[in-house]
Parts: sequence; C-alpha cells; structure tokens
Amino acid sequence: MRLAVLLSTALVPFSVTAEEPYLLDEIVLSAGFLPIEAQSYGRANTVITADEIAARGIRTVQDALRSVPGVAVSSTGTSYTQVRIRGAEANNVLVLIDGVRAAAGDSEYILTGLETANIERIEVLRGPQSVFWGSDAAAGVINIITKQGGMGQQAAGSIEFGNGWAASARASTRGEYGGLSFTASTRDDNGYDYSNTPGGESDGIRRHTLTLAGDHRVSEDVRLGFSLRGSRERYDYDATSWTAATADEYVVDSSDFANRREFGGQIYAEMETLDGRLLHRLSYDQSRFQISRNDGPWSRARSDAWKYRGIYGLDGVVAEARQTLALGLERQRDENSIATEQRRRSNAIALEYRGSFDGLEVQAGLRHDANDVFQSATTWSAGLSYQIPDHGLRLHASAGTGVVNPSYFELFGGWGAVGNPNLRPEENRGFDLGVEATLLDGLGVIDVTYFHENLENEITYSGIPLADGTNYFNQDGTSTRRGVEIAGRMQVSDVLSFGGSYTYLRAKNPDGSVEIRRPRHEFGLNAEYLFAEGRGTLAGDLRHVSGNWDTQWFGANQTAELPSYTVVNIAAGYDLSDRARLTGRVTNLFDKDYYDAWGYVSQGRTAWAGIEARW
Repeated sequence: MRLAVLLSTALVPFSVTAEEPYLLDEIVLSAGFLPIEAQSYGRANTVITADEIAARGIRTVQDALRSVPGVAVSSTGTSYTQVRIRGAEANNVLVLIDGVRAAAGDSEYILTGLETANIERIEVLRGPQSVFWGSDAAAGVINIITKQGGMGQQAAGSIEFGNGWAASARASTRGEYGGLSFTASTRDDNGYDYSNTPGGESDGIRRHTLTLAGDHRVSEDVRLGFSLRGSRERYDYDATSWTAATADEYVVDSSDFANRREFGGQIYAEMETLDGRLLHRLSYDQSRFQISRNDGPWSRARSDAWKYRGIYGLDGVVAEARQTLALGLERQRDENSIATEQRRRSNAIALEYRGSFDGLEVQAGLRHDANDVFQSATTWSAGLSYQIPDHGLRLHASAGTGVVNPSYFELFGGWGAVGNPNLRPEENRGFDLGVEATLLDGLGVIDVTYFHENLENEITYSGIPLADGTNYFNQDGTSTRRGVEIAGRMQVSDVLSFGGSYTYLRAKNPDGSVEIRRPRHEFGLNAEYLFAEGRGTLAGDLRHVSGNWDTQWFGANQTAELPSYTVVNIAAGYDLSDRARLTGRVTNLFDKDYYDAWGYVSQGRTAWAGIEARW
C-alpha cells in the first residue's frame, strides 16, 4: 500500500511553488523488528516530520511532543521535563535516538535542551512495546531519527538569535556503496527565572551535540554501519523550600547548576542469505550518562546490549513477502554508580509474525526476559489494521503487555533508603481500538482511538520502613488509565491547512486517587499558511490544558488541581533564494502565566530570528 498525501508547501520550505502539490511516499515506522508502513501498523502512532518541525518553528524535542495525542509533557523549569504516554509514569516511556536508548543504566530519560536541529522525524508509538524494545517501553516508545543525507554531497546550516543563540551544521555524502554524515549543534539559551523571584537570575541551558554515522556495502549481501552521538550540557536550576506555605514560596532563586554528559553509539552488520529470503542483523549498542551538580562528584550510568535479528520471508524474499517471521535475541547489561557493586543483566528471546491478507494486516509478538537479580517476565503484543475497500476507512486495534524493571534505588537502596531485592517488575496491560477516516477525496484525515490500560505491581516508596525493613514495595491493586485520542488534518486550499489533536484521560491510583501531572483534557490546533507564491510561510499553534493535578509539596502537602491554561506560538519563514531562508518565531505570544507543576512558572513571551542555508 502506498500513502499519497497532498500538502501545502508551507510544510516544504525553500521555494516549492503553490501550484505544485507535494506528494509524499508512504510513511514508514521503525516499529517491531522490520520497518512497516504506518497504514499497515495496528498500534496508534504519530510521526512528526522535519518539514513540520521547521514550518512550526519547533526547536526542542519536548516542545515537538506537546501536540501529540496521548502524550503529556510537564516541566519543572527548563532543565527537567518528563514525558508520559497514556497516563503512565515517565519511566514507562522509552526514548531512543536512532534506535539506541537515550538513557543509560536504570534511569528514565529527562528531556532538557535536546534540540531538533538535525532531526529527520520523531516517531511516537503508543501502548505497550516491550516485546520489541524490552524494559521501560511499557507505555510507549519515542524514537528520534536523525538526518543521514541523500545521494551525492549535501550540506546545511542555521543560526538564530533571541533569548540567547543557537547554531547547527550538517554535511553528508552518499554513493552507490554507502555514505557518511556528520552533524553539529549548539544552543546557548539564556532561559528565565522559573522561581519568579523579583530580581532573580535566569536559569539557562548551554548544550553542544555531535553525531557521526556511516554505512558501507562490502559485498552484494553484506553491509556494515555505525552511529555515534555525544552531548555536553550545563544547565542552571533553582532550589526548593520544604518550609514554604504557598506555591510562590516553594521554588527559591539560587545559583545551582549541573553538568551533564551523554553518549550513545551503535555498530552493526547486516547480511542477506537464501537469495534475500533471510535477513540477519547483529548490533552492539552502548549508552552512557554522567551528571555532576555544583561541581560535585560525577554520577555515572552505562548500558550495553548485543542484539541479533533474523527475519525470514515465509512466501518469498523479505522485501516482497506478504508473511514474515522474525527472531530476536538480546543480551543486556547496565550499571550505575549508585550501586557500584551491583549489575543488572538479562537475556531475552522474542518472536514476531507479520501477515498481509488483502487489506488486513496482522502483527503478533512474544518475548521472554530472563533477569538475574529479579523476577523474569514474559510479554506479548498483537495488532490488526484493516482497510475497508472503497469507503476511505481504516480500522486498527492492538493489545499487549509491557514491563518496567525495578531501579537500582528500589532494589539496593541508597541515600538513607533501604532497597528491596524481592521486587517484581511493574506490568502494564492494555488495548486500543481506533478508526481512521479519509475525507473529501483525500484532503482530510481524522483518527479516533479509545485506549484502556492497567498497571499492576506498581513500585512505591514508603517513608517509614516496612515490616521487612525495606522502603520499597509492589502495590496491591491496579492503576487504571482510560481515554480517547483524536488527531486530524485538513488541506483547506493550496495555501492553507489545519491540524488538530485532543486527548481525554482518566488516570487513577489503586486507591482511586488521581494521578498527578496527567491532564484530563489536552487540545491542540495548528494552522499553516503559504504566501508570496510559496516563498513565505506563516504557522500558528494553540494548546489548551485543563484538569491537571499536582502535589503541593508545601503547606498542607496535598494534591490539588492546577489552573487551566491556553498558550499560543507563531512562526514564519521566507525564502531569500533556493538556498537561504529567513526564520522567526514567538513562543507564548500572549505572555501567559501558567504551570505544569505547582511553584514552577513557565517561560513568558520570547522571540527568535534566524537564517537557514543549504547547498
């Protein structure tokens, strides 16, 4: 199946004329053990493309995710942003960069200044994904794909100024037998004082990132490749007061800062055998993370993984087969300076079947993880996608389970807490049902999905030691998450298009209390307009959030509902030539005061202007 989408050239900058529709190839997801067309995938998903990121003036990954249905993004200042999918905890969401875990050790990935400068697309897969990605993918996966470059030699760069400055550059070369790409980006954002103290200092972020990737076909059937990514960051943050009586007193202006280092890399080999009917892929992944606060000692974490994938075409070569069977083998190890004498190791085996039957697409998977220091786990996944002939409707459904392994703190303790080595992995069970409708001869599309998920064995901290002397335990009962996700897009004319999303969520703890930092309602609307015969673009985003609760870690220490808010951002661009483009953007256009968490004021109106070039 091939997905043809007519888009306004507001999504395709650098002088594409308004009279020429832009035809996209099928959208392909890096889901499961083999890439798959989005229209064939049974699970709910969203793809944010580089063109959309550019048109809307989005500069960080966390801001790109704010408009995705089913995704809640909450920030406690610029340096600490968490992402939750379908009401799950943030550590139930696995973040990947080019297929490699962004976080190391047992930690969730905290988003700070992760930039979009050299990103090709962001894939958001909602629902349990542990069959394919292992632990931490219990609620979903965010896979960030960087730009690798096309055939020939390419280069591009950008620079912008506003509340600080940012610059990026990339270069690539690709020929018949392979290619090489290099990217660099730096951002020095002055930030703002999120303690909202009169005369308080701004809390900024300075981040530098380098990536290098390449591949080479050494023979007709064998290809070798690698990818490397390194980042260094320094960010400022404010202190908190446990004696505060109000939200305004809780966050206190201070000169605290932290240094953060990240590394992620992969080397791989791919081979075709049986004349293309059997594909092999062997890879080694490594992730490292280090952080030091106020020039104190460094905390370190590391993850290593060996992975094998074998994919067999049951009825022909894999590239053309209507049915495939895949085998996955993994050996993983991680470590953390919190528990230097301990390691977590696991071996996993997984199977995936895919079948295509005249409009019906089937995906099914099963995985077993044998863990060395806590209980082993078995997970499963199933997805269906059915295109109803001649009606412009596609039905999709999925179900499955996912797990989150106990962390080092939870298992072994630290900083005064006593760990519990008998903890069981958390398990998420869920399903979703959806329908996608194509409207007005392909000019519009809308997708509505209902989801239902239950989390069991949720690991919880007890301030008072339990009967066995530990501070951590698996909760009895079930944490429930129910909701609806709606996403749509409409091409009104050659020069005007609209998009929108809405999420309704009810997330509760086993005792019936509301889960914090998971809004009941999130509504987003965006518009893109093309002018000056396609040389200029104007885009706007509106986001409304209500029904969001958070714990007030001050005064009576209670959970209370945050005020609802609406934020508007705008962005514009103009092509000076086929190779140079002026850009501008304003975030929080109406200078709205709002909170994602009690006491942490969000940034006011901020303007940026820049220039992009390619050759």
